[in-house]
Amino acid sequence: MGLYVAPGSSGFAEIVNSDYVDMTGMIALVNQTVETTNKLTCVSRPRRFGKSYAAKMLCAYYDSSCDSHALFDDKEIAKTPDYEKHLNQYNVIYLDITGFISSAQIEGTSLKEVPNMIVKAVCDELNETYLRISPFNDIDEALTASVEATGGKRFVFIIDEWDAMIREAKNDPEAQKRYFNLLRGLFKNANLTPKVVAAAYMTGILPIKKDGSQSAISDFKEYSVLYPGKFAKYTGFVESDVINLCRNNDMSFEEVRAWYDGYDFSGSGAVYNPYSVMRAMEERSCRSYWKETSAAESLKTYINMDLEGMQEVISRLITGEEIEVDVSDFRNDFETFGSKDDVITLLIHLGYLTFNNKTHTARIPNEEVRSEFRGILKGKGVNHKWLELIKRSQKLLNDTLAGNADNVAAAIDEIRKENYAPQFYNNEQSLRSIIKFAYIAAYDSYVKIEELASGKGLADIVMLPKRGSELPALVIELKWNKSAEGAISQIKDKSYPVILKDFGGEILLVGVNYDAKSGKHSCVIEKI
Repeated sequence: MGLYVAPGSSGFAEIVNSDYVDMTGMIALVNQTVETTNKLTCVSRPRRFGKSYAAKMLCAYYDSSCDSHALFDDKEIAKTPDYEKHLNQYNVIYLDITGFISSAQIEGTSLKEVPNMIVKAVCDELNETYLRISPFNDIDEALTASVEATGGKRFVFIIDEWDAMIREAKNDPEAQKRYFNLLRGLFKNANLTPKVVAAAYMTGILPIKKDGSQSAISDFKEYSVLYPGKFAKYTGFVESDVINLCRNNDMSFEEVRAWYDGYDFSGSGAVYNPYSVMRAMEERSCRSYWKETSAAESLKTYINMDLEGMQEVISRLITGEEIEVDVSDFRNDFETFGSKDDVITLLIHLGYLTFNNKTHTARIPNEEVRSEFRGILKGKGVNHKWLELIKRSQKLLNDTLAGNADNVAAAIDEIRKENYAPQFYNNEQSLRSIIKFAYIAAYDSYVKIEELASGKGLADIVMLPKRGSELPALVIELKWNKSAEGAISQIKDKSYPVILKDFGGEILLVGVNYDAKSGKHSCVIEKI
């Protein structure tokens, strides 16, 4: 067994020997493509969403150099009709592109040489594994001879982080050109591809570019995080997986769901970030594990961009709003941005946002990611507009806690004028959005719950202090063209605070009304 040719099953065996969640059903989807005209598959996912785990699983399943029955016989894939037909029946080549890039960087070699490094590594192992008598240095000849030497057994190519060269060599078009020429020679070569390729499975972060510059892989059928298709349920953990993990590890499912659920893929139900869920199980603690990944490093750059009011959009996302987004013009790279929609689309591909492809809206999926946004907004190097927003919001919160109702109303007036044109500020839902936006600074110290069932109805917004805090709870009722006093009366008449009977601390009742005729907000604050 080698590093690249016939990699065997040891990588997947280590995964199975851990607290493994069965994702082998995905193999059946790839099996449908083997030795067909649809045999080239490209799946793009955010970092830490199990791409490498899937690649190692496919290596173990297809590689004829090992017997993997013990790894798969009790798994979901074993129940499918084609299980035995494809199990350990192919030559396998596994390429982790990031590994070659790292080797080039360590050796001080230009990224232009990475394609040559790949060719040499594959040819050396093909020669050692199959062609000891007549070695080849040309990859086409080596692959063809290897198929003949193994009785016509073709190759399954598994390429992890295929787009790493595009990301790392973003300023080196010659390196990219050489890399795509290599891929073209393997997967778009009418004289070679049908003879040696049984199937190919590539993973990456970004989809294939639409401008033709990546035409070498245009024959791949794509399943992106925007439109994952039949691969949606294998994008991350589904709810039943997480329930079982929580039960086995004595963890609160409700807490885990709040922290890591929220990714939105049509037809798959709830989807959780697998890396963070497993870290939470290992540490017996729910917190943000995202900051420990390289994905977090670039977030500040993107949210600091002020394309068409990007700051306002991010602020609304942090408060829990869904934002309409046009993903059609995204250029599938980390550099080319023509609008805020392009930045939002990139954040979806990076896993910071989730995309509903039916409503074409994006939102922050869960508490883990929201905490990353909040943390960056408070850190160094943040755009001055963010700092001003947080400063003003903190003053609004302080005035609320101090009972300075007139100051609160004036602050909400100011924020509304800056963020809503009059024609769009026309109902109680608009008022609710502004209230969430205005109190953005409270998200560090409070948990916000909307439409909370209590007493004789639904409280508009309840803000509960986070554990260990001595801050008061807030019950906020909103009115449109009525009165702030009427909002307070409704809170009392419908007994909304009854839900907080075991809270044990102070409770502030906050009534806010907007008068469309005067264009002013009013506020009343009472303590109970």
